[in-house]
Amino acid sequence: MNTHSTRVVIVGASLAGLNAARALRDEGHTGPITLVGEEPYSPYDRPPLSKEFLTSDVGHAALALANTDDLRLTELYGRRALHLEPRERTVLLEDGQVIPYDGLVIATGAGARSWPARRPAAGVHTIRTLDDATALRHDLRSARRRILVVGGGFIGSEAAATARELGHDVVLAYSGPAPLHRPMGEDAASFIAELHRAAGVSLLPFATLTALHGEARVTSATLNDTHRVGADTAVLALGATPRTEWLAHSGLQLDRGLVTDAHARAVGADGRPHHMIVGAGDVTRFPHPHTARLLNLGHWSHAVEQARTAARTLLNPHAPAVYRPVASFWSSQYGVRFRAVGLPMEADQARTHELDLERRRLDVAYYRDGRLVGAVTANRAGRIAQYREQLAADLAAMAAA
Repeated sequence: MNTHSTRVVIVGASLAGLNAARALRDEGHTGPITLVGEEPYSPYDRPPLSKEFLTSDVGHAALALANTDDLRLTELYGRRALHLEPRERTVLLEDGQVIPYDGLVIATGAGARSWPARRPAAGVHTIRTLDDATALRHDLRSARRRILVVGGGFIGSEAAATARELGHDVVLAYSGPAPLHRPMGEDAASFIAELHRAAGVSLLPFATLTALHGEARVTSATLNDTHRVGADTAVLALGATPRTEWLAHSGLQLDRGLVTDAHARAVGADGRPHHMIVGAGDVTRFPHPHTARLLNLGHWSHAVEQARTAARTLLNPHAPAVYRPVASFWSSQYGVRFRAVGLPMEADQARTHELDLERRRLDVAYYRDGRLVGAVTANRAGRIAQYREQLAADLAAMAAA
């Protein structure tokens, strides 16, 4: 791609979108770059929204990822993409504007999974955007609340911990045997469950939300069709849905996300990659050597690294970069710093090397067919670095084989 005159459009003013823009400039692209975002804000950091943001007084300025002046972008915020036409190489915005491109980066991320049934007018929250978290923060500060958090993933577990630290009465309900059981396995999830119990959070395992009650404000919820829980604030952390609705008639392959290949190129419905359309971040599903299925990762490091790969591939279509990451993610709950690398959820065996609730330390390694595929630690940063090195060496050896 000509680095001087070609037009690049990035749809998604996200962590991935911003890092794609920066990587394009770092790799020598001097042509125009347009960054389109649905929210009325420049790109900001999302992980704090379910943690320290809820206890602070900060706004967008404190979360903003970077000053974009040096990137020389055309920035279109508060503008939703409505349709992609690959044959015409255009993106249609909701306000009717048509934006032409020579190269396209799809980085629209994911939205909170919606609650399909009736909900009360107030007191029901999700945590995906700055506006979501701001509304919840206002609720948490207005009075002592009975809070029901539905969903035992990272956002649900972090929100429950934060609400409890703020002094609220908290019930955490989730569909599995323990919070974070799926991504972390039995021992790590049990460790986290004990942290919640010690803090005074009521845990309801194997629970499914079936109704929300109240008119002007939520008053209670029904779980598993029969169990009634009183609550004047409900946080629905039901998972995320990749934002691909605007791609529905684009001819790109959509399978619970935008399917991309090992070079971050968008794959067409015919199975062939588009050399001038790439994807990055939460919106994508991509192949990885440590699993036979396509992965969707909602991690900070994934958004950054796949965006860089996407930019290099876009600029060098005849020698595309390869995306083969050592995934990493972290969480902070009750002052305990959890760190993870690799793909623990792909394991068929877990080996617990340390589980010390009193000292709040954890070290679990995960294997598939005898091969290390991931690790989770708590307050053991040095050990996670060793696991990362081992995983990186294994991926390099697989690539060379």
